[in-house]
Amino acid sequence: MKKQQQIHKLTILSMMIALDVVVTPIARIEGMAPMSSVVNILAGLLMGPIYSLIMATTTAFIRMFTQGIPPLALTGASFGAFLSGLFYKYGRKFYFASLGEILGTGVVGSIISYPVMVAFTGSAAKLNWFIYTPRFLGATLIGTAIAYLAYRLLQHQSLFKTVQSYFSKEGIDQ
Repeated sequence: MKKQQQIHKLTILSMMIALDVVVTPIARIEGMAPMSSVVNILAGLLMGPIYSLIMATTTAFIRMFTQGIPPLALTGASFGAFLSGLFYKYGRKFYFASLGEILGTGVVGSIISYPVMVAFTGSAAKLNWFIYTPRFLGATLIGTAIAYLAYRLLQHQSLFKTVQSYFSKEGIDQ
């Protein structure tokens, strides 16, 4: 049974990675990827902090190598996905997962993006520590609104609850 549950977890993780890779470019504006926030929040609700972090980081690398996205894909998504799952783990409400995404991507990720992009571009002349914050916050707010609509459709579905149970006996517990 344990091996089967591990296979289920990896399958769901793989599907979430594929979903993120496919839907993120749909509504992407340079420096803003609101669909990434949607998937991060849903991953946090379903899989918890560790698997959400793995999903976001893997997706970021895939997007960087296949879609030519700068390292902002990594700094923008990873913190939000992790904090979304972590906040949901302890709060068990949608708004906790949303707050984790907004703080993780919109604040932490945007600020961490500055030194990463300085190293990537080799120039700090036109950048400052908060240059990415308005775009990242805007994208997370748009993504949170869309994620809320998706969550309202999914929350009472038995499959949604079954998937949560794969990652914990109580839902999200890791």
